[in-house]
Amino acid sequence: MYILQKLMNRLFVLNKFGIFSFTFFIVIFSSVVMHLLEPKTFPHWFDALWYVMTTVTTVGYGDYYPVSTAGRIYAIFIFLIGIGIAGLAIGKLVEALGAHRKRKEEGRLTFKGKNHFVIIGWSEKAKYAVSEIIETHPNLEVVLIDNLPVTPITHQSVHYIQGDPSIEGTLVQANLKEAKSVLVFSDDSIHDSALADGKTLLIVTSVERLTPHIHSTVEIKKEEHIKNFRHAKVDEFVLSHETVSRMAVRSAFSKGITEIYTQLLSHKEGENLFEVRKQSEWVTYKDAFDSLLQQGATLIADGNDLSINKKLDQTISDDARLYIICSKDVYEAILKH
Repeated sequence: MYILQKLMNRLFVLNKFGIFSFTFFIVIFSSVVMHLLEPKTFPHWFDALWYVMTTVTTVGYGDYYPVSTAGRIYAIFIFLIGIGIAGLAIGKLVEALGAHRKRKEEGRLTFKGKNHFVIIGWSEKAKYAVSEIIETHPNLEVVLIDNLPVTPITHQSVHYIQGDPSIEGTLVQANLKEAKSVLVFSDDSIHDSALADGKTLLIVTSVERLTPHIHSTVEIKKEEHIKNFRHAKVDEFVLSHETVSRMAVRSAFSKGITEIYTQLLSHKEGENLFEVRKQSEWVTYKDAFDSLLQQGATLIADGNDLSINKKLDQTISDDARLYIICSKDVYEAILKH
């Protein structure tokens, strides 16, 4: 018993790899020994392996059991050593899974995926953004970066990274170089618009320096700060205060217009705004307009140019970014065309 106690004490201080390696060795070694000691009882080594596994896991089906004295003596060894080692290995495995889950919840794991969306800054706006991404692209993975102690959202497609997004190490941990796009939300806890935009600009500068090719969308508090963000090569801007105010004014003059805005901005119901690429049979904008109209979609813009109806006879460039209004079913049918 003293020797067994010493052995178990040594096993407890081994790392997980050592425990699993030693357990694997004991199981395989014991299977070979039982097969050699009782070849008639265990005619094949797998039969011996089955007996050892059912023994160390305390299942004990009783379909195989040793009949010789030597076999029973070694079985006692398996009872005393094997069961304890197997239990210790299972405990280590459960502990490792718990530790992995805790590290993931605390945002301390490095993300290894590609073509994902990175959202920087958690807020109610970020919450709705994540919900919209999951709703419209269920297979797209999202990496959220913030300084919260644990992840604010639990979903299989959302991965949390805890850290300062203006530091390169945090962005590398989110695998920003392999990301498809990044969305940066303003810090709502900063009430001074200039300070909030200053923090956002610092983050965007780090993002663009690390990955100048990435498509970046940034929330800005004050419109006069746009020139600073353009200098940092930000692709798109969302003016949070101005956008809400303008929508409120439009709704005051045109009843129900906010419902149209909401429907176009959300993909959850009704007609939505989608982007399509130029098809080979489309030469002019009129070709595209007529073809899409027959399929149940309306062509409204090329990039940020909304004057499609004024240039229907013009040739569409190969890199045109055409935007249409239609239902999700029609959009999916157009993609298959």
